[in-house]
Amino acid sequence: MTETSGTRTRTVAILGGTGNLGRGMAVRLAKAGHRVVIGSRDADRAAASATEVAQLTGSTEVTGADNGDAAAGADVVLVAVPFANQAKTLTGVKDRLREGQIVLDACVPLGPAIGGRPTQLVGVWHGSAAQQAAALVPDGVAVVSGLHTLSADDLADPDLPLEQDTLICGDRKADKAAVTELLSSIDGLRVVDAGRLEMSRMVEGLTPILIGINIRNKVHSGFRITGLD
Repeated sequence: MTETSGTRTRTVAILGGTGNLGRGMAVRLAKAGHRVVIGSRDADRAAASATEVAQLTGSTEVTGADNGDAAAGADVVLVAVPFANQAKTLTGVKDRLREGQIVLDACVPLGPAIGGRPTQLVGVWHGSAAQQAAALVPDGVAVVSGLHTLSADDLADPDLPLEQDTLICGDRKADKAAVTELLSSIDGLRVVDAGRLEMSRMVEGLTPILIGINIRNKVHSGFRITGLD
C-alpha cells in the first residue's frame, strides 16, 4: 500500500476477475489508479483478461494470476464469483490469506446456484453469503460485503458515469472505512454504511429485486439513497 499526493493506492486481488462483475471492477479500480491483480483458477486466462483491462484503461498496474497468488499479495481481496463457487474459492485460498487483510465479498445467493431463477434469493445457513464468507476465512481476516447492486456492464465501460450508491456491511468501523476509501476512489460511486455484517442478508436481497426491475424495463438501473449529504 502506497500513498501518492494524498491518495492511498491499494493492491486489490479480484477472485473471479475474469467474470462480468470482476472484470468491471478491475476496470474501475485500475482507472482509479489502484494496483489490480485479476485472479482466476486459470492463470493464463487471468493474464489475458489483465491485458484487456490494461489496454482499456491505460493502466500499467494490472496483472493476472491464479487465485491463490492473487490473494497472497493483496491488501483487499474482492470475491466476485457466483455464490455457488464462493465456498470452494475461499477454501482454496484460505492458506494464502493473512491477518490484516480485508475480504470484500460481493456474492449474492441467487436462484441459479440451485437451478432457480436470478430473481430468487436462496436461503443460506449462516444467514447471508457474507456471513458464510466470514466463517470460511482465517482468524484476523476481516469480511466486508458490498457491490451487490452495481451493473457489471456499466462498470466495464470506463467512460460511463455511475452516479450510484453501494451499501456495505461489516462488523468493524476501521474495515468499513478502508473499503469506503477504496471504493470512493471510483468516480461517481458513493459508499453508504448499512450496518453490521448481519445486515448483509437484507442488502443481498436487493439484488434479485433490481434484476427483476432491469429485466422488465430493459435497463441497467442502480440504487441511490436520498437525503444524505
